[in-house]
Amino acid sequence: MMESKKPPDGGWGWVIVITSFFTQFLCYGSPLAVGVLYLEWLDTFHEGKGKTAWVGSLANGVGLILSPICSLSVESFGARSVTIFSGFMVAGGLMISAYAPNLYFLFFSYGAVVGLGCGLLYTAAVTITCQYFDKRRGLALGLISTGSSVGLFIYAALQRELLELYGLDGCLLIVGAVALNILPCGILMRPLGSSNSPPPEKTPVESVSAQYSIYNEKEKTLEENISILEKGYSEEKFVRPLTISASKQESPLHEKESATAQTKEIDVYRKKVVEQKYFCKQLAKRKWQLCWNYWSETVILFKNKVFSALFIAILLFDIGGFPPLLLMEDVARSANVKEEEFVVPLVSIIGIMTAVGKILLGILADVKFINTVYLYSATLVSISLALCAIPFAKSYVSLAILSGIIGFFSGNWSIFPYVTTKTVGIEKLTHAYGILMFFAGAGNSLGPPIVGWFYDWTQSYDIAFYFSGFCVLLGGLILLLAAIPWGNMCHKDSTKPAPKPYVYQAASQA
Repeated sequence: MMESKKPPDGGWGWVIVITSFFTQFLCYGSPLAVGVLYLEWLDTFHEGKGKTAWVGSLANGVGLILSPICSLSVESFGARSVTIFSGFMVAGGLMISAYAPNLYFLFFSYGAVVGLGCGLLYTAAVTITCQYFDKRRGLALGLISTGSSVGLFIYAALQRELLELYGLDGCLLIVGAVALNILPCGILMRPLGSSNSPPPEKTPVESVSAQYSIYNEKEKTLEENISILEKGYSEEKFVRPLTISASKQESPLHEKESATAQTKEIDVYRKKVVEQKYFCKQLAKRKWQLCWNYWSETVILFKNKVFSALFIAILLFDIGGFPPLLLMEDVARSANVKEEEFVVPLVSIIGIMTAVGKILLGILADVKFINTVYLYSATLVSISLALCAIPFAKSYVSLAILSGIIGFFSGNWSIFPYVTTKTVGIEKLTHAYGILMFFAGAGNSLGPPIVGWFYDWTQSYDIAFYFSGFCVLLGGLILLLAAIPWGNMCHKDSTKPAPKPYVYQAASQA
């Protein structure tokens, strides 16, 4: 990983914002608008709604579940390399999904491959943006996160049109081909501070903490040790017989010299073998120490009560808040809303309002007197109320209004990295964000199938959305209670009576 430099808050950073915007647009457009494909898969494979919902939930959850691996990949290889590699994954996963014979194949191609590619792209975009921006970080994160929302808005209509013209297979092939445009975007992701000198390519061994530098001398002689090791084997196998056969014609003095030289070579060989074994042991210790340090830092993070509440909130939010994105079109069909009334797809309304919410909430996060944790909690409470109102909506207009409310406050994704940074600091952002995204992915993966199973059991979405609203509300209240400085308030109350004895004493002396 490169040496940290002061974020420029501009310059090439705006190019990073634009390219990150398009990467999110191209990779998340189809997975977020998967509700349109969801109806086609229901009619094609004739499976239950809970089982079919796994395809879209995996596509949006796998990348988040594997966020620790995504974060490690970005740290090891850089945002540029990860973005280019992920572009091939997303495009390839979409294209091979066109030939899926059943849902299980879609679980792998659309769910796992596309989902992991999206997770890598999202982690790379957030990491490099946070490196380039400090004072304007909220605005920058808001802008790049709108890429997925704009992609949702456009891809919902685009995929519906492609389905009518070319069918399900042709739609996925075309969308996959469009996703290849991620590759040129990745080329533009220049690492911070790499304009003057190319970034050093470090192996995992070289990136170890400096406290293990006592073994550097051993590491530098690794190739030398291996070459000498091979040389020792060859000399032991071939030189000794030649020496014995030639000694019959040599003088006794020359025999002693040859024996002495051979003995030295054997000693050198044995010494190098010992050094090689010692080096391997130290390398294993360092690898173990790296793993131990990672888990130790993780335990330290969870000792922060706000961080612990944050992971509970994001888990419950994705369990309850993500299903409308996938199932809202089917909710309207279950409510007997006529297709002629669909002026704009409900998924598109969620997408465009999410984009608006990301920008506005990102701007609010940059305001000094606004507490971003309280702001994030307020968005969760608002989403929970809208979710509980969905069972009462029986017309397109009411569903459209609720979709807009849910979409706007779902724009809190733009301030989530900001909240994480304020909670744990920029130094631990990648580590903490990877853990939080793991729980977010778990919620994304579980939410739609749970709602689908509720429908399969009750033949209604009412109980399912009551459950979703309760989950989001519970997460928001837990985070709010954890963020309130109860200890500081009690400390202030205990310090207020302190001046009274002094005043009383002064009055008595007077």
